[in-house]
Amino acid sequence: MPARPATTDLVAPLEPGWRRALAPELASPEFAALGAFLSAEIADDAVIYPPHPLRMTAFERTPFDQVRVVVLGQDPYHGPEQANGLAFAVPRGVVIPPSLRNVFTELERDLGLARPAHGDLSAWADRGVLLLNTSLTVRAGEAGSHSAAGWRTLTDAAVRALSQQREGIVFLLWGKHAQARADLIDESRHLVLRAAHPSPLSASRGFHGCGNYSRVNEWLIARGEPPIDWSLPA
Repeated sequence: MPARPATTDLVAPLEPGWRRALAPELASPEFAALGAFLSAEIADDAVIYPPHPLRMTAFERTPFDQVRVVVLGQDPYHGPEQANGLAFAVPRGVVIPPSLRNVFTELERDLGLARPAHGDLSAWADRGVLLLNTSLTVRAGEAGSHSAAGWRTLTDAAVRALSQQREGIVFLLWGKHAQARADLIDESRHLVLRAAHPSPLSASRGFHGCGNYSRVNEWLIARGEPPIDWSLPA
């Protein structure tokens, strides 16, 4: 009996707002092709990160109508137990990766918040910070291996839907990969902040000192909205 497309169970748990916003893409041939690709990977016994139940976590933890800030990442982490469906984040108990360490270094410099001892960013997601990778799966040990699988059609559509259907969102575009999505965003309705990627290779060239966290809150307060609580629980 042939396996059903691997996208079938990705749609079912989607938060209703996201399901409505992404409906055209979820019904598209491109999404069906993505399902066929993932099914073929499974048939090939490929190890894929994150595990199936976590692949749509970014959408599930941050409902469409509650998104206030978007952080765009690229690939999920491709090491064991690292990827949890949220861009830049890792589960508690997993060593904090270098890029996330730099995210925390700037958080401490900008807002004076203590550096967390873990990489769990789910509190941010629950407060309206959409932590979205442009590809939502990757083969173990092979960075970028699913970058052409079809995820970007869906995640680009998510950015476009937020831009067109919502008002007053802050988009944090860290690095050239994220900044390439700027043309999806109406900057007359939203704030776009650009900085270098927090990777150790580029953080010193414009991520350290960018002040993005405080700039987000200043802009939100100026609009009469509450700031983001960037602290993370111990």
